[in-house]
Amino acid sequence: MSHHIIEAVNLNYSYPDGTAALEDINFTITHGESVAVIGENGAGKSTLLMHLNGALLPSAGEIRIGHIPVTKKTVREIRKNIGMVFQNPDDQLFMPTVFDDVAFGPQNLGMPEKDVTECTLNALGTVGLSHLKDRHPYHLSGGEKRRIAIATVLSMSPSVLALDEPSAGLDPKSRRNLISLLKSFTHTKIIASHDLDMIAETCSRTIVLYSGKVEADAPTEEIFRNTALLERCSLEPPLSMQSCPVCENTFSME
Repeated sequence: MSHHIIEAVNLNYSYPDGTAALEDINFTITHGESVAVIGENGAGKSTLLMHLNGALLPSAGEIRIGHIPVTKKTVREIRKNIGMVFQNPDDQLFMPTVFDDVAFGPQNLGMPEKDVTECTLNALGTVGLSHLKDRHPYHLSGGEKRRIAIATVLSMSPSVLALDEPSAGLDPKSRRNLISLLKSFTHTKIIASHDLDMIAETCSRTIVLYSGKVEADAPTEEIFRNTALLERCSLEPPLSMQSCPVCENTFSME
């Protein structure tokens, strides 16, 4: 059994008022895949990701991690293997210092204090923010908060990394560092984002959601070259694949 495998089987979710958010979602993500989830606002991207760690539970169907259905009974075990980075970093930062926030997960796993310190410092070093370990999280910039939120997940050495809009609010250098970081993570990744240029660099496969349904699931380059599909789903090709307004040449993903 591999904890890296993610499966959605006839997954449905409706809001308390009865509005359908996800309808008959089916896919399998295997060990080591990097998969994007894209779609217009309200397509269901964040709702889908929140099912991966049990923040939301299906109205019908299943989401499975390593062939284990995500339920109220299994969610604690599931969360040991899923590193979830939410869209708003303030949802993950609540301790007095950056170090305390990043150490929170390993401490709750019962790690020895020496190992907690090592995991925490390694995670902070990975996101390039070791120098902020004693800073209060609410004194950080938006981009710094997002990178610290990623560090809180990396400190737990997850088998699967799930990120909701990870590049939002990042300056160009921080965004480039994030892309390098995502490329270096060799386990399974699932990334929901409007940043299609980042997706083009980090994800070999893309799932397109439209009105809560899977509209397409194919290699990323194939998705981004399907202009009819993108237009139908209120999306545009990444800038790297659009024609230059000056020379009219089309950029390549390569």
